[in-house]
Amino acid sequence: MAHDVSLITTIAAAFGFALILGFVAERLKMPALVGYLLAGILIGPATPGFVADINTASQLSEIGVMLLMFGVGLHFSLGDLLSVKRIALPGAVVQMSLATALGTGIGWWWGWDLGAALIFGLSLSCASTVVLLKALEARGILESMNGRIAVGWLVVEDLATVLILVLLPPLAGVLGGTGGPVEGAAPLWQTIGKTLFQVAAFIALMLIVGRRALPWLLWQVARTGSRELFTLAVIASAISIAYGAAQLFTVSFALGAFFAGTVMRNSEFSHRAAEESLPLRDAFSVLFFVAVGMLFDPLVLVEKPGHVFGTVAIIIVGKSIAALALVLTLRYPLNTALVVAASLAQIGEFSFILAGLGMSLGLFSQEGMSLVLAGALISIALNPFVFAAVTPFRNWALKRSELARNLECREDPYAELPTSTEGKYLAGQVVLVGFGRVGRRIADALSELGIPYVVVEQNRELVDTLRKRGGAAVSGNAADPAVLIQAHIAHAAMLVIATPDTINVRQMSDTARTLNPAIEIVLRTHSEDEAALLDKEGIGTVFFGEEELAKGMTNHVRQRFSPQLTAADS
Repeated sequence: MAHDVSLITTIAAAFGFALILGFVAERLKMPALVGYLLAGILIGPATPGFVADINTASQLSEIGVMLLMFGVGLHFSLGDLLSVKRIALPGAVVQMSLATALGTGIGWWWGWDLGAALIFGLSLSCASTVVLLKALEARGILESMNGRIAVGWLVVEDLATVLILVLLPPLAGVLGGTGGPVEGAAPLWQTIGKTLFQVAAFIALMLIVGRRALPWLLWQVARTGSRELFTLAVIASAISIAYGAAQLFTVSFALGAFFAGTVMRNSEFSHRAAEESLPLRDAFSVLFFVAVGMLFDPLVLVEKPGHVFGTVAIIIVGKSIAALALVLTLRYPLNTALVVAASLAQIGEFSFILAGLGMSLGLFSQEGMSLVLAGALISIALNPFVFAAVTPFRNWALKRSELARNLECREDPYAELPTSTEGKYLAGQVVLVGFGRVGRRIADALSELGIPYVVVEQNRELVDTLRKRGGAAVSGNAADPAVLIQAHIAHAAMLVIATPDTINVRQMSDTARTLNPAIEIVLRTHSEDEAALLDKEGIGTVFFGEEELAKGMTNHVRQRFSPQLTAADS
């Protein structure tokens, strides 16, 4: 009996080649995403040998887009974005505008029409969050202030790109595509208004109904105790909402899946939902990148080398210089500017989604898609080297340039306590390093006990908020002696390090002891080995998270059973 096995063949070839080339890419210290794109090129129609079914791959990639955007929404945190809003919001908007202008300009210079040039510029303006997170994690700076700024910046880019995905279809006709209004259709402003109304209606439905219905559904499924049913509920919600949004509200699959993730994030099962759906999300994300690679024509590297060079130059040089200038203009130090610039020197998944939508609307050509893919492949492959060059370049610039030294040590109004600070914060106080989840709870307890404290925090927005509430806070890295001096560590009674920064904790402690030999130091750690090592070195009183949690729960149980234990002893 004959069977059509094009689906099985496509999936088998995609996963097989993606595994091999992804492994090779990782061994070469490049993101596995490069290998996935190369796998798509290998099984695509532009290379000899086996050719996978591109229509099947296209539908699989749509599922990949849904699950990819669902994952983005599931991890989207408005609080994290607001914590760096002063730099991320204006920086991302201006940088995207400049990069879009560069891409549109060079596309126009190449003789493209306005629609194709604009899609090209927009595709080059948004960096890959996936690539960025891997780069920051590899260097251990994801939780640092510079890492949070870079991630917040890309979150704003993602949100802006989602808005572009919404507005592009109704604007397609004006830009020269096939998806716009036809003769006798409603005016453009009515079309855009209708589109925005449908999007607003969908968002309202998700926030009002979805916010209650999805957590309730997950709770009911979780009560069955079936892991596979819970995973099925998460995946079914993501894909069904994305499909329903497209059918009922003419909203893109990507936007529907994104809001499904953001709504599910509000559930108490959000962490489990992310964990359970991760394998399937990863698998279909691989298929998405493979399907994108199938659209790449390697001949563009030979036939249009100047175009490829121009594309890569905009991504790596143009975007980086724009970001560097913007961050410095916003009065952040040189180190932060260099990290953000390196973070943006690549493009990825949203660029492919935008370019693919442009092709479906008749705005973008196969040549343009190949250039975007070439730019993505080269920029992603070079991004680890760009990141690796940040520290040597910074050190070189600081040694040879007075301007660089001035930019590194910017005058920051939050870097020292105001002259009006009360005396109780200047002597006998607690210096609290870090104002995250742990730091906030410690600060609340100190306030209830009437113990004065000074917060040292790298996030200037948090420092500003604390000062507006009447608190004492300084901005900076506590590993820098100048920062601890501004917190009046020399006259403090105690240093509490509430940040899990195991790299700088010893430097913080040594600096504090040098400035104040009698100071008591209290610190936290998430590692049992690290806790034992710190305790052995006698740095201070060490609190190990899991141990303290166990003690707290044990004390609760002991108090609950204390009457029975007392009766038994008697």
